[in-house]
Amino acid sequence: MKHTKWKTAFIMLFLFIPLILLAGCVGNPASAISPVPKAPLKLSAWIAYWDIPAGEKDLRRIGRKLDKLSYFAAAFDQDDRLVIPQELTALREKHKKDKVKAQGYLTFVNDKTNADGSFILKDTEVLCRLLADEAAMDKHIAEIIGLTRQYGYDGIEIDYERIWKDDFVRQVFPVFISKLYLASSKQNIPLRVVLEPGIPFKEAAFTQGPEYVVMLYNLYGIHSDPGPKADPAFIKRTINRMEALPGPKAIALATGGASWGDNGEKKFITEQEAKTLAAVYDVEPVRDEASQCLVFTYTKAGVSYQVWYADVKTLSYWAATANEQGIANITIWRLGGNIDLHEIN
Repeated sequence: MKHTKWKTAFIMLFLFIPLILLAGCVGNPASAISPVPKAPLKLSAWIAYWDIPAGEKDLRRIGRKLDKLSYFAAAFDQDDRLVIPQELTALREKHKKDKVKAQGYLTFVNDKTNADGSFILKDTEVLCRLLADEAAMDKHIAEIIGLTRQYGYDGIEIDYERIWKDDFVRQVFPVFISKLYLASSKQNIPLRVVLEPGIPFKEAAFTQGPEYVVMLYNLYGIHSDPGPKADPAFIKRTINRMEALPGPKAIALATGGASWGDNGEKKFITEQEAKTLAAVYDVEPVRDEASQCLVFTYTKAGVSYQVWYADVKTLSYWAATANEQGIANITIWRLGGNIDLHEIN
């Protein structure tokens, strides 16, 4: 009988050891088991016209991993005509000569430069005019396809934002995407559509065919108090809502982070800028357990600043979280100012 009791106790202890060990990891994602990817990542990235040297530096290291490279961006002039920055045109020509592996997409944004030189970001009024009726829409589509072909891009990427802020634009935008997809398909030009995470995907009723890329960043930013650009809860919640979108689907993750001063000063910063600040002010960044972002504070001229930013470990964690939810197509905003981005996995 004593032997039986000892044997039973031993078996119970054997069964409970894994549970005890697992419990010791709860609440500490840094030491917990990382999300297990379901499929190999398929990477894309943006390169911006205002930061080409830094973007090229990142591209040289990560280029072989990229499936698509989006050139950011064509925007509108004072006459509602699309204009591509000269820096971007020169870069595209260089990449064609260098035979860059990634497919080149030209990104179109609804930013506008006025006659007086002022600049409007995410302008919905220009979209109201260009999508006003079928004739205006067809003309806009022809201009998009014409520029894409003229400058030798492989694909079209539409990144029109704040579209759900305007009642008219929110109604006609899905129609525009459907017509653009039909027209671009006839020219064998693939189409990507970048969407903000707050869009009601069920209500939008987007057409099957384009690749839909949902931005999974700016959970916190210069619009808010300090915090991470993304975290697992935000990623999972948004991907769950993305089920209403037709395929194929992708998500966008953001590099770098932001700085918040207690005087109200807020700005976005790159990973390299964040690491430089930490070195200059001799502070050691701490990894936030929930988001896996790096965080530190420093004081300058009596102002206290808090910095949150992502490194390659953060991005890999976010990507793996998305992959667990069935999304392996990851687009990075953006090339430039990163340190070990090429090690993302």
